[in-house]
Order: sequence, then C-alpha cells, then structure tokens
Amino acid sequence: MKVSVEREVGGRQLKITTGEWAKQASGAVTVQYGETVVFVAAQCGPPRAGIDFFPLTVDYRERSAAAGKFPGGFIKREGRPTLKEVLTSRLVDRPVRPLFPEGYFDEVQIMANVLACDGENDPDVLAIIGASAALMVATGIPFQGPLSAVRVGLANDQFTLMPKQQELATSALDLVVAGTDKSVLMIEGFGDQLPEDQMADALMFGHRAIQQICELQQELVQKTGVVKTPHPQPAVNPLVAFLKAEAYTQFRAAKTTSGKHERAEAVNAVKAQWKEKLFPNGAEVTAEGATLAQFDAAMHDLEYRIVRDLALEGSRPDGRKTTDLRPVACQVGVLPRVHGSAVFTRGETQALVTVTLGTVRDEQRVDGLFEEYNKRFMLDYYFPPYSVGECRPIRGPGRREMGHGALAERSVERVLPAAEKFPYTIRVISDIMESNGSSSMASVCGATLGLMEAGVPIKQPVAGISIGLVKEADRFVLLTDIIGDEDHYGDMDFKIAGTGKGVTGIQLDLKIDGINEEIIRGTLAQAKAARLDLLRSMLSAISRPKKEISANAPRLVRTKIDPQKIGLLIGPGGKTIRLIQEETKSTVDVTDDGTVTISGANQAGVDDALARVEALTEEIKVGKIYNGTVSSIKDFGAFIEIVPGKDGLCHISELSDGYVKSVSDVCKEGDRMQVKVIAVDDQNRVKLSRKAVLAEQASSEPEASPAS
Repeated sequence: MKVSVEREVGGRQLKITTGEWAKQASGAVTVQYGETVVFVAAQCGPPRAGIDFFPLTVDYRERSAAAGKFPGGFIKREGRPTLKEVLTSRLVDRPVRPLFPEGYFDEVQIMANVLACDGENDPDVLAIIGASAALMVATGIPFQGPLSAVRVGLANDQFTLMPKQQELATSALDLVVAGTDKSVLMIEGFGDQLPEDQMADALMFGHRAIQQICELQQELVQKTGVVKTPHPQPAVNPLVAFLKAEAYTQFRAAKTTSGKHERAEAVNAVKAQWKEKLFPNGAEVTAEGATLAQFDAAMHDLEYRIVRDLALEGSRPDGRKTTDLRPVACQVGVLPRVHGSAVFTRGETQALVTVTLGTVRDEQRVDGLFEEYNKRFMLDYYFPPYSVGECRPIRGPGRREMGHGALAERSVERVLPAAEKFPYTIRVISDIMESNGSSSMASVCGATLGLMEAGVPIKQPVAGISIGLVKEADRFVLLTDIIGDEDHYGDMDFKIAGTGKGVTGIQLDLKIDGINEEIIRGTLAQAKAARLDLLRSMLSAISRPKKEISANAPRLVRTKIDPQKIGLLIGPGGKTIRLIQEETKSTVDVTDDGTVTISGANQAGVDDALARVEALTEEIKVGKIYNGTVSSIKDFGAFIEIVPGKDGLCHISELSDGYVKSVSDVCKEGDRMQVKVIAVDDQNRVKLSRKAVLAEQASSEPEASPAS
C-alpha cells in the first residue's frame, strides 16, 4: 500500500513515500524536496559465519540523467563511484551505524539512488533522511531510529535552513547536522572562521528542524502499521566477570605502558598469559565450557572497561591529563626541488606534506549533477600500511583516505587567497608517516606549514585537533588529542579545525546514540584551547608565509581584457597568441570572461608576454603617443599600426609641421614612427598626427642661452 507524508521544511515541501516501488526489499522509500528525488532501499540478510562486527554497507549513487545530462568522456555509463558519491556514502553511514543494537551482526545494505536533481537542492541530506525512513519501515531490521539531517547556511549573520546551491556559493557556512529528536549524532561542516558560540548555535538551529523531520518519519511508520521485532539480547559471556575480577589490575598496568608498540606488546603478553592459563596445552574450551571466541570477546570488554575507567578518573593510557596535548614538533623546507614541504608531528602521529604550485591548466575539472566547475585547490591524503606497522596490498585510495583528504582540504580551503590575488593551482599531498590518532588533523596542520613555506599568502594559519568522549550515565569526560585506543574504545571522535579567529572545519563521529548541547559547547571550547596551543608551536617554525615562491615553481601573472578583444588576442587561426607564446617562451590562457593567465619558467618571458597582451588589447586613448609602424602608404596619408592588429590614418597634412608634397617624402612601409592619437570616431576609426608629436618635442627642448 502506498503511503506518503509531507511537511514544510526550509520553505519547501519535504515528502516521503513508501509502498510504491521495490516491494521485495526489506524497506524502501522515495524522498522528494523541491524537484530533487532520492530513492533509498534498505535490505537485510543473514549474518556471515564467524564475524564479530556489524557489516553495514552504504552505497550512494548519482546518475547524470537525474539532471538531464550525459556522463562526460567516451563511456556513457556510470562506472566507479565519484568522490562526491564516496563522501556522501560515508555521510549516510556515520549517523545510521550507532543506532543498531549491540550484538546485531546481520548483513544490512543501504542503497541510495538520485532519480532527479533540480540543480538547487543537494540530494546528500535527503539520502540520510531516506536511509532512516527505509530502515524504520523495514520489519526485519531492529533500527533504533528515526534520525534526520538538515543543511544549515549563514547569510547576513542569519542562519538559513536547507540553503540552495546558489545560496551556498556565498554562504559563510556549509553545515550538515544529523541526529535523533533528542540529540546530535553526526556533524560535517565548513565555515569562514566562525566563532565557537556561533557554530554551536548553528548546530542547535539545525537540530530543531531535525526534530520535526523525525516526527514526520514517526507519522510514516504509524500510517504503514509497521511493528518492529525486538532484537534479542546477546548471551552473557561467563568470562567477562571472571577476567574483570582476576586480571583487571594486571591488564591496567599493561595498558598504561608508555609507547604505542610497547603498550601493545605488554597487553598481548597479558592476553597470552591468561589464554594459556584458561586454555592449557592448546585446548579450545575451558573446563566450564567457555570458548576461545568468548575469551577474545571478554578480553576486548576488559580493555574497553580499563580505557574508559582511566578517562573517567582523569587519567589516560599514555599518562596525560584530559586536556593535555602530546608533544608537538614542526619543520619546514625538509625537501629539495618541491615548491613547499613540511613535517608535522604530534606524539606518534606524523604527516609529511608537500606542496605543488601549477597553472590554470592544472585545475581539476569536476562534473556531476550540478554545473561543472574548475577546482584550483586539492589536498590528497595517503595512509600507507607502514604508518601503523602493518603489511597490506595497495589498491588505490579507500573511502577513509578520500574522506580524510576531503575533510582536511575543505578545512584549509577557507583561508586560501582569492584567485585574483594568487592565481596558482595548488596541490597538497599529505603522507602519513606514522599514526596513533587523528592523522587528518595532523594533515591540516602540516598543510598550513607547507603552504606558508611555499609562499602561498593564506589569510590565517589553520590547526586541527580531535576531541574524544567517554560518557556513562550522567558522567562524561572530554579528551583532548585522542590516541588510537581512545578512539576505538571511546564514544566520540570530534575533529575541529580552525584559526585563532574561529572554526573552518568540523566533523563528528559517534558510537553512542547522540550528544547534547552541553557536550557540544564544551568540546568546541576545549578544542579552541588546544588549537591555540598548536598554532603557537606551528608559528615558531614559520611565522608567516614566505614573500617569494620557490624558484622551481612556474612564474604566473593574470590580467583582464575586454571579452570582445579575445578574438584579437587569439588572431586568425590562433596565429597571434601562438606567436606571443613562441617568442616569449610562455603559455597564454584566456577564458570567455576575458581573464588572461600567463605562465612560464622565466619571469622575464612572462613579463614580456604580459606587456604584449596588454599592448594588443588596450583601449586606444586620445592624446596618447604610440610607437607605430607604417603599414601602408596612400596618396592622402599613411596607415600606421599603433598596436598589433590596430592601425590608424595619419593624413598627409598631419605628417609634418611643414608642407608635404608626397607621403613617400616622409615615410615608407615598415618605418617606425611616433604618432599621437587625435581622434577616434563613432566607427572606431583612429586619426593620428605626427605633426603633434613634433610640436610637443619642440616645446620640450630647452631654449638656447643668449649670446654674451
């Protein structure tokens, strides 16, 4: 049976429909907002044998046909997911995952397809709403929702709900927030150095709208009459209580060993000792009937308990207090030849960053459902297996690498200079050399150092830090600069990047069913204090961007010409622009709006090309003297080319201050001659005078001294 519900959100109708399509799926809905439509199906399946984790898979896909377009390139069928599709899949996964019960290991797959896109409303937020609604109407999936999501913008110091694409282009904030009717579950946002209080207000503004959309989903469930089957509680593991009583103190001592690898070795030694004690001589079952799988699960629970107890007591596995940063070291200029380089180290997390400056031809062309655009800043994040002491095959960037790179990129992008001021294309590469917590925020810090060392005039330096959380009942503690164990066993990974003025990037991932306003505001304040400490350390390595870019970087200048003169610059068959490029050994690129970018390895050649372009395309000014070339001789005067492709007539009466019988008496074709523009008529015909130039020269000569 088809069921629909709708409500006004942000000035437009949000409509959710189920029971019409994909009736064999566990749950399926369409979500429409404006003329953007997303179809989402949720499907469950039996668990895989032997797994001890929840195998949730989320796939979000955009087809060009949804926007009335064909895919670019030779192949007209969509292939591997684009970066936008990967990032949106992660955006859907992150708030959905915490709302499944503990011990639920069935296969669950969520597939979201964009069926129509109006070019105004981004489908990504609708995919989150659709995922929740599809799970809510699926009888066989014990989803503990609903959850919803909205996008928040900021214009003229006023928050806007679900801003359109054209509004986001000028918005000081692009924030996606997801949550239940009671708490916030996920945050992904980027701003123009927003103060912490204003960012928190934006989150609360978004959460109020989330509550309304959650009510809408509850209305959908009531109309469909879906009754959820409760998920059975997992069986009690008899080894959990035993190991907590007998091995807690020994395990806790191992867990507070200094150093990541030393700590891991100490923990493994304790596990091996108790395994031998409970399962002697390779036994697979204890005398009481407990299995090896139960032993591994109990040890995991014990480790979980110890890390959380340490945090709640104000201590941590590496001995720091809750607000302490790990030791920070910053270096710049660590590599030759590259245009900029830096190393940022925080504890056992280290990022090696290189910066490359390129020309307009190096920009990335991005195609999708919305209008194509050129991307002039790229940050690529690499997480090799050796960074955590592992071996694994390299098969291209994974979703995590793409997500971390995008987070760091957009956190730094807000402080880059405008293209008019610094017209270079910029690529940053962050190679994680070692990792023990928050390598994406280390990439933000390293990118800032590398950009400054490369001479990129950023508006403000940016630093990033991750704040963790341990929350039990009414108690919670926030942890600055979390390490891997605190990320794994804690409840939150809240990454915040920004300058001394405010936040540029924010991302929240949770393992619990949400956090409240108190935790959000406390996290933002604690992150700001840590960020200021980081900035002080970074600025001690390099206090401001270098005044000059690397000698190995291309030289680049940009100017603007009248679009009507683009044809003049290019010349017939490209002859003029090719000649300029060949003679100056530079590259000249021109866009439809008249922007001309000139690049080359040699500054003198670039300056020469710029001078030629400006001379060729400048407006002819009355009263200005030009060095021209006689292009043709007529009985009534001479035509003189004063700029490439543009000539004027110097009438025979204007060739000299005396009588001229024949034009050829004064000049011949090819002669260089100074002439003054005395008029430009309505048809853009130029009148020149050599006589006026001679008169000015005569008047400027010093008078002869009288004879004594």
